[in-house]
Amino acid sequence: MFRLVLSLFAVGFVGSLARAAEVELLRVWPGWREAESFDRIGEYFGRGENSGRQMVLRTQATVREGYYFLVRVKSASPVANAKFELHVIRPDATEPKTFAFAAALPAKETVFHLGLTGADWPAGPKSNPVAWKISLVAADGRVLAEHKSFLWEKPAK
Repeated sequence: MFRLVLSLFAVGFVGSLARAAEVELLRVWPGWREAESFDRIGEYFGRGENSGRQMVLRTQATVREGYYFLVRVKSASPVANAKFELHVIRPDATEPKTFAFAAALPAKETVFHLGLTGADWPAGPKSNPVAWKISLVAADGRVLAEHKSFLWEKPAK
């Protein structure tokens, strides 16, 4: 009987750990991308932009070149009505600016390109953000996952 109770406790404990890590930002790669890097062969034959299995989200949908954050996300279950909140301190400003990108997460690993395009990245291709933080937020406001640059906050003393 004791082993049964212990095994049920262990299953419940492991299950709660799995739920705690349902969504994970595996990696974030920031960098400038030229508009041509998004060109696909289908566009030369009159089809619209096709990003394949990757999701491309831009602050200004009609402008392709800009500063992007390639975010690899792993989700154990689908998450509808989520959003990425990107907080960034641009090289031309001292205060962070926040951008929101609506997203629906499938139950798998997915790549998102979050682009600051047009007037939202006036610094040009040779500049980098001073600091940044990306949060993935559920529809109810819970932060599901977060990743930030080294300079986003002061280290604990």
